[in-house]
Amino acid sequence: MKLLIVIAIVIHACFADPTIYDVGVGIADITGPAADINTMGYASPSPLTSGIHTRLYSRAFVIDDGNNRVVFVSADVCMIDQAVKTEVVKRLEAKYNGTYSAKNVVLSGTHTHSGPGGYLQYVLLIITSKGWVQQSFDALVDGIFLSIDRAHKDTQPANIYYAKDTLIDANINRSPSSYLNNPAPERAKYTYNTDKDMVQLKFVSTDGQPLGVINWYAVHLTSMNKTNQYISSDNKGYAGLLFEGAVNGAEIMPGKGPFVAAFASSNLGDVSPNTMGARCIDTGLPCDFVSSTCNNRSQLCIAFGPGKDMVDSTRIIGEKQFQKAWSMYEKDNSELEPLEGPVQFAHQYVDMPNCSVEIQDAVNGPTTVKLCTPALGYAFAAGCVDGAGAFDFTQGTTSGNDFWNLVSTALVEPSEEVQKCHAPKPVLLSTGELSWPYAWHPNIVETQLLRIGQLMIAAVPGEFTTMAGRRLREALNSEAINNGGPSNIKTVIAGLSNVYTHYVTTFEEYQMQRYEAGSVLYGPHTLSAHLNQYKKLTRSIFKDEDLESGPTPPFLLDSQISLVPGVVFDRPAFGHEFGDCIVQPYPFVRPNETVTATFVAGHPRNNLMTEMTFMTVEAKQEDGSWKVIRTDAHFDTFFFWERTSGVGQSEAHLRWIVPADTPEGEYRISHFGHYKNIDATIVSYNGTTQSFKVGAV
Repeated sequence: MKLLIVIAIVIHACFADPTIYDVGVGIADITGPAADINTMGYASPSPLTSGIHTRLYSRAFVIDDGNNRVVFVSADVCMIDQAVKTEVVKRLEAKYNGTYSAKNVVLSGTHTHSGPGGYLQYVLLIITSKGWVQQSFDALVDGIFLSIDRAHKDTQPANIYYAKDTLIDANINRSPSSYLNNPAPERAKYTYNTDKDMVQLKFVSTDGQPLGVINWYAVHLTSMNKTNQYISSDNKGYAGLLFEGAVNGAEIMPGKGPFVAAFASSNLGDVSPNTMGARCIDTGLPCDFVSSTCNNRSQLCIAFGPGKDMVDSTRIIGEKQFQKAWSMYEKDNSELEPLEGPVQFAHQYVDMPNCSVEIQDAVNGPTTVKLCTPALGYAFAAGCVDGAGAFDFTQGTTSGNDFWNLVSTALVEPSEEVQKCHAPKPVLLSTGELSWPYAWHPNIVETQLLRIGQLMIAAVPGEFTTMAGRRLREALNSEAINNGGPSNIKTVIAGLSNVYTHYVTTFEEYQMQRYEAGSVLYGPHTLSAHLNQYKKLTRSIFKDEDLESGPTPPFLLDSQISLVPGVVFDRPAFGHEFGDCIVQPYPFVRPNETVTATFVAGHPRNNLMTEMTFMTVEAKQEDGSWKVIRTDAHFDTFFFWERTSGVGQSEAHLRWIVPADTPEGEYRISHFGHYKNIDATIVSYNGTTQSFKVGAV
């Protein structure tokens, strides 16, 4: 009898009823200008956006325990900017007074490098986009707000389940020489030099309806490479589309279904999706291990794979993440770990250059040091194997270059204090000492931590490397337990959140001065400062202590300068009207073949077609009507825009790669857009191809 009682107690402990939260999910379109704006992420003025492969979305999750409410947003964008966060919160506060604030709203970017730039408020981050792009900013703010608004209106009682599994072959370390500079005993604790763990939250209503998932896995969104001209949500965005399609059904167009699947960023700083690794494009030989150069040139060392081209690589890495996530999702809820406990949050702004940390100096013992004013090193300009920089910069250097020293000092000569503080980094751009026309980098940084039961979400303002992220998770778990937290506490890192401060490496990785280390803004002890700060946030949660808000970050929209020319006017080619199909599809195609069509077009920046589409593929029904089966958000469609020879003239080239399982039948393609008259009025237009047949293989 006693044995039966013990067994019953154990079973009850293992399968106790999870906490019921109020959960809402929402999704909205954040696709910015699809023409003439540089893509954000490769620190290059080219390529310029010239169409859409997949649309970009904001995915929002509202979680409430009856006492506290938090919002987590994963947006298909390179990174979140402070101005974006400030404006979104301002709108939420205006509509839902007292419900939302900067403290309980986390905005995290997936880190796609194929979204339009120009939306970040600091000078260095928008130089390559020719300054401020209002359309990029508005698309982000409007869409993120709308996704949260939809989630707010959709809250319902739900359970949340936690799962963790391992995905081995979807990432590699792109700076292994830096990783190897970490202490051997520390490296020995881990099997791999990147995090292979995938963490997932599953949201299920109390009546059993699936609501959504949030998934975290460390990998860069650089499958679409530096030559790409299409707006693309890259591998994580594709994984989200696959997951949502699997649950919502193929009948539901992307971005429209009730189930929302976010594949969010984590500590991806030194993690590449190009799993074939880097090689010299001139010889095919391995690149130099330390500097990632070939014949002393960074541009010749490029990482590839795993596909035959960048679209194929995006598909493969996206599918791998989806398949692993789906296998975790399909498990019975009784096999998953329910989240149990309160919802809490902690938040504080920090003046990073004036932040002090205690370090263990080899000569002087415990020593207190200050962080540095922002500066970037030579290795930042070198870029990395996912996207090399220009000129003759290389990774792995701790010495300067006379010519580039002269060029950089034309902007500002780094002070002796800055050079000493950032050592051994050779300072190329002392951005913290530049103030014209306004600030080049942030000094005030937003730090934030959410707690949902036994899970903490550390919203970090940049790209943590693998080992930096491991140290942060380990430190926060220990801090929580030491301050009364549950023994099963766990931490996940949500990268590129709220404000962008480039990279965070370990002190040991910093000494190697590869790309990631050259991009650390506040000097070699930046990680130590973050560890201290996030431990403080953790203590405030588990000791229920209030924190001072800290110094308010600037809001610089009134200072912005834009050098991006506007659309003057559009005009059709002689003898044509807007929407005319001037290249018709071939009348008969088979599955796996590509259908193409060309239309007389207006400029895509006349109307971003937010929550709409520039193209559709339609299938003829038995009653003679036409049904939309594809939009410009699908992975197998491509909307490409280009100027033609005439002034104000342009064309839209539409492609559809016919899926293998496409039913036989009659199909057509339509194009939608807007043109700008000489009097500046904007007029909508559309056009449709002749029908074509899809036949059997």
